[in-house]
Amino acid sequence: MRGRKPKPSGLKLVTGTDRADRRNPGEPRPVPRCPDPPPHLTAEACAEWIRISQQLCALGILSEIDRAALAAYCQAYGRWVQAETALDQMATRDQLTKGLMIRTKGGNAIQNPLVGTANKAMSDMMRYAAEFGMTPSARTRISAENDAHAIGSELAEWGL
Repeated sequence: MRGRKPKPSGLKLVTGTDRADRRNPGEPRPVPRCPDPPPHLTAEACAEWIRISQQLCALGILSEIDRAALAAYCQAYGRWVQAETALDQMATRDQLTKGLMIRTKGGNAIQNPLVGTANKAMSDMMRYAAEFGMTPSARTRISAENDAHAIGSELAEWGL
């Protein structure tokens, strides 16, 4: 399939871009529901799960089937927080490079591997966030007049 990935109908409804002529009548419509967090999430990831899942549920775009994708987002977030925290601790001891560079056994300066870990986790986190419509550009397309109650009643009409 070429072109952009299609948005889920629930997200189109929230962003105000839903059109009847572009709906997929065969689109699976899982029941909006807040799934429980998986037990393997780190403390930071679990805190992010609790924070974000409630908001996604209120918008009607989260269902039980989305549990793994949301867990991947939260775990990437947790990994990013852990790497940034470790870098911050290193920065207090390294006034020159603030922990961004380290010395090898040979004396060469290289980028701290934690920087790469933080960057990769942040990249993964943003990719997953885009799937759920949680990026700044997605928020600019959401109409303020849509509240959770109105969205819920529209989703109910669709059978979501």
